[in-house]
Amino acid sequence: MERNIKLIIAYDGTDFCGWQRQENGITVQGVMEDALEKMHGHPVNVTGSGRTDSGVHAVGQAANFYTDIESIPADRFAPALNSSLPREVRVIESCETDAVFHARFSAKARVYRYQFICRPLLPHESRYNLQLRRFPRLELLNAYGRLLLGETDCSIFAGAGDTSASKNRYVYRAYFYAERDSLVFEICANAFLRNMVRSVAGTFLHYEETAAPPEKLREIIAAGERSLAGPTLPPQGLFLWQVEY
Repeated sequence: MERNIKLIIAYDGTDFCGWQRQENGITVQGVMEDALEKMHGHPVNVTGSGRTDSGVHAVGQAANFYTDIESIPADRFAPALNSSLPREVRVIESCETDAVFHARFSAKARVYRYQFICRPLLPHESRYNLQLRRFPRLELLNAYGRLLLGETDCSIFAGAGDTSASKNRYVYRAYFYAERDSLVFEICANAFLRNMVRSVAGTFLHYEETAAPPEKLREIIAAGERSLAGPTLPPQGLFLWQVEY
């Protein structure tokens, strides 16, 4: 009888074309499935909690796969896989879960964090942070964040090519906080549209720079016009932080 194995995965997404396997380009799902095939001697599908864009990182991506190997304890899949994975991908944890668990459909919420540094970047920081020219006003940014709480039509933040039947998402939290000369944006929702986090952060920072009042942002979000959104930020600095079940 096959066992259902849940994984927690961290990766540096800089040199990957995102999570989802594709024909042309190296992806995290692709290298995971290559490592699993090497272990099993046949193809094994691994399901992630959701896609991450090209260049986006993760410290808490969740995934699952079914194994017919009986001799390996569930917690030993992590080191076994790590021995075959590139150093940019690490399985942090592996455990057996119930047969119906699905990394994507069983998830209740996903948490993303965007990391910014409000000074010139040092060389080792450039892969994992975005540079801001100045330190923005936290009160105004967090007033914008409160506008998203609850069920919200997020059409304005949907990237080109998003095929979601509904653009409504339930946002549990969306806030900025300071850490010395750094700024962190955390957002938690039941699910995200394509490029949504990059667009939300870019829109908030764009309108904060013009000192737009929260009422103006409320009108813009309600209008749902993509042209009114701010820039979609680059992927470096963005992390899939945690998946909640």
